[in-house]
Amino acid sequence: MAITAALVKELRERTGAGMMECKKALVEMDGDIETAIEHMRKTGLAKADKKAGRIAAEGLIIFKGSNDGKTAAMVEVNCETDFVTKGEDFLGFANAVTQAALDNQPADLDVLLAISLDSGATVADATKALIAKVGENINVRRFVARSTDGVLAAYLHGGRIGVLVELQGGNEALAKDIAMHIAASKPACVAESDVSAELIEKEKEIFAAQAAESGKPPEIVEKMVAGRIKKFLKEVTLLGQPFVKNPDQTVEQLLKDAGATVVSFDRLEVGEGIEKKVENFAEEVMAQAKG
Repeated sequence: MAITAALVKELRERTGAGMMECKKALVEMDGDIETAIEHMRKTGLAKADKKAGRIAAEGLIIFKGSNDGKTAAMVEVNCETDFVTKGEDFLGFANAVTQAALDNQPADLDVLLAISLDSGATVADATKALIAKVGENINVRRFVARSTDGVLAAYLHGGRIGVLVELQGGNEALAKDIAMHIAASKPACVAESDVSAELIEKEKEIFAAQAAESGKPPEIVEKMVAGRIKKFLKEVTLLGQPFVKNPDQTVEQLLKDAGATVVSFDRLEVGEGIEKKVENFAEEVMAQAKG
């Protein structure tokens, strides 16, 4: 059967695949478009499964909130290169997944991956389809979904850092300022009471070992360690940090003046914690030359 341009065009529109891939599939399936679609789906998913093991440390943080400001969601979607994040396919997918998280407020990632998008495909299946289309590993890595009777606000920095803050009291402007501060200062938790005893003990051991090298008496060393721990707790807690817009005022003082408290915050940064593969181009060329 003759493979016409109109047939290739129809297959492209129905699958979103490239022209040459569509033509090849039609040739292999003797012009039967339905069989070609089935064939492309099978081979595409097989390729997607192979790519799923590749490191995806680039990506975007997407935020969406309800009109009344009481519900919000923030999702990290990863890919292999920054180039893919600028494509309409990736952006459309990331926004659709975030909308699904906002609308459904899923309890965990497995629940989110099982949600059906407007296309009819689940998030998991849509992920595989996108992998097959763009040729990179795509991963819906993590998300935050919140509902409150207080105040929710978010701050996004370049699509790479996202912060969602929930307040009781205050207003959206204050919550956005706090979110921006968290993006910049990266506190570990809200208050000193949230810092684990294990972490404090670990820091004490480190500070004690450093102070002991000074040769000072034990009672002085003890005071030095206590001072270092106090400073450490201010550095890692949101309330203890100097507010980025006014370093003469702590975040705790800012909130107190506004009659507000921070219920919780979430900070997502693209690729944090993912061990990236370091390529050495010179070594690769030498290896090929020797090979």
